Amino acid sequence: MVTASELKQELAHCNGSESHYQHWLGIRYTEGVKTLAHKSECFWLLDAISRYQPGKLIKTNPSLQEFQVWMLTVNEDHTAVLACYEDSPSVCDPVITQAIPLTDFPLPEIKLYVEYGVLLLPSEH
Repeated sequence: MVTASELKQELAHCNGSESHYQHWLGIRYTEGVKTLAHKSECFWLLDAISRYQPGKLIKTNPSLQEFQVWMLTVNEDHTAVLACYEDSPSVCDPVITQAIPLTDFPLPEIKLYVEYGVLLLPSEH
């Protein structure tokens, strides 16, 4: 696994994506998300976000069908919270939250977007 600074350096090169990859639960994701998952060994994060996509909360909320903001916030005790927002976390409350009981994710937080069924980094937006 990489350190936080190494991961930030890797992700800094992710600007746009020419390829999409198919997650086994159906969601597609970009080269930057593939880099994130591979370097930080967090394929579980893709699994967690993917599991919510066919669910009732996403399917019945028109605001979430085209665009979602996902935030993973890691605490000092290595627990974390994964949250989904309709818009920026500074302007609305999360519509989905999931407690992560233990993680070694190297960054204190990461933001991801789901845009028209594709999971991407903000720099790939």
